[in-house]
Amino acid sequence: MTPIKFGTDGWRAIIAKEFTVENVARVTEATVQWLKDNTNGTSSVIIGHDCRFAGEMFAKTAAIVFAKGGVQVKLASGFVSTPMVSLGTCKENADLGIVITASHNPPAYNGYKIKGSYGGPLLPEKVQEIEDLIPNSSDFKYDEEEFKALQAKGLIQDIDLEGMYIAAVEENFDLDAIRNSGLKFAYDAMYGAGQNVIRKILPDAVLLHCEDNPGFMGQAPEPIHKNLLEFSDLIKNSGDIAAGLATDGDADRIGLYNSKGEFVDSHHIILLLIKYLVEQKKMTGKVVTAFSASVKVKQLCDHFGLEHETVKIGFKYICSHMISEDVLLGGEESGGIAIKGHVPERDGIWMGLVIWEYMAKSGKSLEQLIDEVYAIVGKFAFQRNDLHLTESVKQSIIERCKKDEFKSFGSMSVADIQKIDGFKYFFNEDEWVMIRPSGTEPVLRTYAEAETLQKAEDILNACKQEILD
Repeated sequence: MTPIKFGTDGWRAIIAKEFTVENVARVTEATVQWLKDNTNGTSSVIIGHDCRFAGEMFAKTAAIVFAKGGVQVKLASGFVSTPMVSLGTCKENADLGIVITASHNPPAYNGYKIKGSYGGPLLPEKVQEIEDLIPNSSDFKYDEEEFKALQAKGLIQDIDLEGMYIAAVEENFDLDAIRNSGLKFAYDAMYGAGQNVIRKILPDAVLLHCEDNPGFMGQAPEPIHKNLLEFSDLIKNSGDIAAGLATDGDADRIGLYNSKGEFVDSHHIILLLIKYLVEQKKMTGKVVTAFSASVKVKQLCDHFGLEHETVKIGFKYICSHMISEDVLLGGEESGGIAIKGHVPERDGIWMGLVIWEYMAKSGKSLEQLIDEVYAIVGKFAFQRNDLHLTESVKQSIIERCKKDEFKSFGSMSVADIQKIDGFKYFFNEDEWVMIRPSGTEPVLRTYAEAETLQKAEDILNACKQEILD
């Protein structure tokens, strides 16, 4: 028996090793049972898969198990992004959404995400209930003829989630303003599931890696700068691209570049979105960010009179607020951001279009818009360093953190410590370093924020020296 555990966002495993037809069937059998326990009579699911190897087969496996369990299935035709499944789940009033995706993980992985009826991550306690129902084994055998027979009976139906998503984009954005702005935009799909959308809505955009390649050219489709150097160079060398958008394998995370090919991190994106939504769209609501996000978010919220709350790392914690409160924006350091008026789900393409609309309507460059944010909260830079250590060294450092043994890092004295999810050491109201262990691997994540990138890197180096001394 392979134990199946759901992590921060879904279950992920290596294809053909732990991620097999049998194990996908096991998870789905548990989900069928959970639906029987938690719904009155008939229930329905939306299922989609991204561009990864064998995604269609795994999605059909889930579809067969659901249909045989009496659950009405709507299965996406072709690969789709996670936000498309989430939007479809919400619009179709389905009980759950299932996405076969490993998001930004390396190409050897696939995964299984579960979405609630509201179109966002199923809440942790509900996921745990499903996990507890997973059987030790399954006698399921994949059979294409069985799939076709269930289709013929109407128990599995096709659904055009990409078409539904594009219709929502056309309804919610001033695409004419973007198309007629005279600005040239670029998009790197990282061979992921967002690759068709920009091509269809903005045919003049410069496209990179917008073709189907289940191996992602050997690169984990995570939209961070070290994975996007080709995209950065494309923008730098073009001389006329105003901004570049990148999304991960299932298109729920965002990466952004300015006209110089410089990476714009998610902290800056969150600040830009808040400023645009409040000043130009006249929107209000609470802002919820994960523990590793910039302190500048709270400062901008104070400026606009918005309530702000910090939560644990993991978008599911943000989602729980978005479905129960009036939330304007929810965001995390890793590029997952959601806004009011859309599903309570991370959506890289949607956030990128908001930024492009902001640029088009203001007539200002991304650099100018960021300078306007700096005029309110001051300049800042953020940096992260993942330390690969033995598990015993990792645990010993965390024990020292728990005992408040670290009083300074280099020349920086600790003025305050926060422990919402990890350990955040503040030197003053603008500068801090954070230490947080990975829950799944022998990695210690360290983060720092300061006025300049050099200062943030110096803090991280001092932190590394202090904790490994």
